[in-house]
Amino acid sequence: MDALTHFDKNGNAIMVDVTEKPETSRKAIASGIIRVSDEVYNAITDGTAPKGDVLATARIAGIMAAKKTSEIIPLCHPLPITKCSVDFVMMPEDLAIQAIAMLKVTGRTGVEMEALHAVTVALLTIYDMCKAIDKTMRIEDVHLCYKEGGKSGIFRNE
Repeated sequence: MDALTHFDKNGNAIMVDVTEKPETSRKAIASGIIRVSDEVYNAITDGTAPKGDVLATARIAGIMAAKKTSEIIPLCHPLPITKCSVDFVMMPEDLAIQAIAMLKVTGRTGVEMEALHAVTVALLTIYDMCKAIDKTMRIEDVHLCYKEGGKSGIFRNE
């Protein structure tokens, strides 16, 4: 078994040294779902949520979260993100909204955590903006869908 990279020989948590790794183009896509009530779904689609434009606010929150990932997740490297998008798929038959984050970077380490953080914060923002309508919303299935770049190459989460 390979040694754990986030611990030194004494078991202390450390940031992985990526100094010698080559810079490569990297990309990650993450996704998650929030399940809502009829009332919340309609408020979002009709633009009548009391706190304003839910999806526009959630998009900005997700992008901001991606940029701040290294400040929130211990031992994550700060990355010079070159592209970040947060998009939503409305799922009326399921009373759900899917958030999808796509990030790109040219760097020495991957951008998966940033994509996952963006999706999670976007979904939490939807919850926050709609909790006055209904607090039973459920955030589900946050996961990495795809990554490319670096030594491990392409990963697809089927």
